[in-house]
Amino acid sequence: MNIIRAYITPLLVILTFFVALLVVSARIFLPDDMIAPAPVEESVESAQESIPSNQPES
Repeated sequence: MNIIRAYITPLLVILTFFVALLVVSARIFLPDDMIAPAPVEESVESAQESIPSNQPES
């Protein structure tokens, strides 16, 4: 059990950190139009339209 706590867990933490660093750094090599974050306004508007309102129609 000490081997897991002393060697394997820190190794998994470090590997996870480097994988995340690699994924975030890969954005440098993406085309310019893919570097920008996804548009939020369109998805919020479509989500609001799909939610039925609780007010009765008159």
